[in-house]
Amino acid sequence: MNRLAVNLSTVFTEVPFMERFKKARDCSFSYVECQFPYPYSVEEIQKRLEEYQLKMVLHNMPPGDWEQGDRGLAVNPDREDEFRHSVETTIRYATVLKTSKIHCMAGITLGIDHKQAYETFLERVHFAATQFAHHGLTLLIEPINKFDMPNYFLNDLNLALRILDTINLPNVKLQYDFYHIEKIHGNSLSLFKENVDVIEHVQIADAPGRHEPGTGKIHFPSIFKELRDSYKSDIGLEYTPLTTSEKSFEWLKYMKVGDRQ
Repeated sequence: MNRLAVNLSTVFTEVPFMERFKKARDCSFSYVECQFPYPYSVEEIQKRLEEYQLKMVLHNMPPGDWEQGDRGLAVNPDREDEFRHSVETTIRYATVLKTSKIHCMAGITLGIDHKQAYETFLERVHFAATQFAHHGLTLLIEPINKFDMPNYFLNDLNLALRILDTINLPNVKLQYDFYHIEKIHGNSLSLFKENVDVIEHVQIADAPGRHEPGTGKIHFPSIFKELRDSYKSDIGLEYTPLTTSEKSFEWLKYMKVGDRQ
């Protein structure tokens, strides 16, 4: 059965980040993921994981200066040194936290030619994945919709598949978020079926509101059936609860999906 990993960056936001590990355990989760652990020392996070017997299955690489509009460093040709430093930081966190899957955000293309951004992204992903391979880490790329993240480079599934095919490294895979794919293309279930062989991590949220399953138009019973049948890895709950975090798990009572334990 698939493991359910609650995303500590989007769920349990009623409390500060470092208190969300206990919340996850109190709600019977054994697996967590997050977007950016870097504002906190790796030792602090390791302590929380051990204290509450949690496993961190995924986090992102450092995105640059989020408050100033950065959404990743991998397409900007002027930020190579910063990107390489982010690779070192990522490896340090991932190895201590025993996280095996890392999402590399592409970045914003304002002022950058698309061809140059594409070539830079290929070079950066190849470099990072080569470094990650020495530590048993898998690098993930993820299409993110242009409505939530304007000018984001990797905003199309076909582009992501082309990049995977071009790089052709065994530890570079697709992160498939049903919410983003539904917003970009529609037909998120059909596209999942077509590309399951290159998908290493799934995230879920309903569309259009990005809340928990059952709050939007996506037919999750069909999706969960397909995940049970054809997908063997983790499912990240990267949604924004419609009301409270605890109430947002009500769908787990009537939709047969993965295992919190």
